[in-house]
Amino acid sequence: MTTKAPLLKRAYEYLATYGLLLSLAALSLVWTVLAVVLLGPLPRRWRRTAVRYTMMAGCRLYSWLLVIAGAYELDVGSIDTLRGGPPVILAPNHPASIDAILLLARHPDLACILKPELMSNLFFGAGARLAGFIRTDPPRRMIREAVAELRRGGIVLLFPEGTRTTRAPLNPLTGSAAVIARHAEVPIQVAIIETDSPYLGKGWPILKVPRLPIRYRVRLGERLQPTEDAGAGTQALEEALSRELANAPQNGWLGRAGAGPRCRQCDDTT
Repeated sequence: MTTKAPLLKRAYEYLATYGLLLSLAALSLVWTVLAVVLLGPLPRRWRRTAVRYTMMAGCRLYSWLLVIAGAYELDVGSIDTLRGGPPVILAPNHPASIDAILLLARHPDLACILKPELMSNLFFGAGARLAGFIRTDPPRRMIREAVAELRRGGIVLLFPEGTRTTRAPLNPLTGSAAVIARHAEVPIQVAIIETDSPYLGKGWPILKVPRLPIRYRVRLGERLQPTEDAGAGTQALEEALSRELANAPQNGWLGRAGAGPRCRQCDDTT
């Protein structure tokens, strides 16, 4: 029995990982088709609202599947407190590619700032465009559209590292959040993502199977007021995130291959 139990657990991890990836692909494609056909013809304002609400529902369904399958232990309810509040730039660290999905599952009016390749992605691109998400390029248009979104009362989700985290506690930040905050005259809401697994982090092969369950937590940090000096605003954001992430579990492997404390998932085999 002692030999069989680890083998059964590993078999379950393979089934859960691949099954959930297939579920995400299927949900994304089905939702995209329905959104384009049923919501695409709506007037722009109604379309944006309807798409974001249904996108939240789809992301929430997927996060529910992650928990029911025993793959994730999620604690992401802190984002709920932003509902009904003033517009803010939500600025979290970015340890894994699943971060945006889990954040979108908690709020019906998030406008993500995305790289061009994601805006044209087969699974997510059409939905992102229908939802009025914002491309990172060209920068002036990105700033203009983000400011308009915030003045409308929405929340802009921006990962200030610009890509997934590769070093502890976080990568150097871009100045986008501080620039947008200055122009829109809204605060930056710091958000801290903590995870005990490198799964779907930068460089993780999509088909590589992690140890399960993965513990994943999102909490809110400081709310930073906009500053006239974007450089000072970026530095304040970096310091706030660095303080909050000083003891984050992901520091055990970020940028420290073969060194530092080890995590359960770091010892997985493929």
